[in-house]
Amino acid sequence: MLTDYIYVLMFILGGLFIVTAGLTLSRLFRPTHPTPDKISTYECGERPIGEARGQYDVKYYLYALLFVIFDIEAVFLIPWAVSFKSMGSLMLFSFIEMVIFIAILLVALLYAWKKGILTWE
Repeated sequence: MLTDYIYVLMFILGGLFIVTAGLTLSRLFRPTHPTPDKISTYECGERPIGEARGQYDVKYYLYALLFVIFDIEAVFLIPWAVSFKSMGSLMLFSFIEMVIFIAILLVALLYAWKKGILTWE
């Protein structure tokens, strides 16, 4: 039983050795001539202007949040739809449960729409 894990341990140690050896050899043989141009921030060949940290409009975060919410809906909805026919006696209960889930998400979408979150300005 334990002999099976020896192979796994050998693969892990071999992988760690290869990664460590590669990083060590590249560090030993690479040329290092840092200049101010080489260590500055790269912005498509242009000189950096201002600070690197800028503020984004809150609307971008709201779009991302709405995307995540409806992406999670798809994650729940697809497996349910695939296994719906094989639910047997729970088919009606499962259908009602999914209708309630989608209704809650539609209410959230209508609320966001009414608040004007979905308008791009």
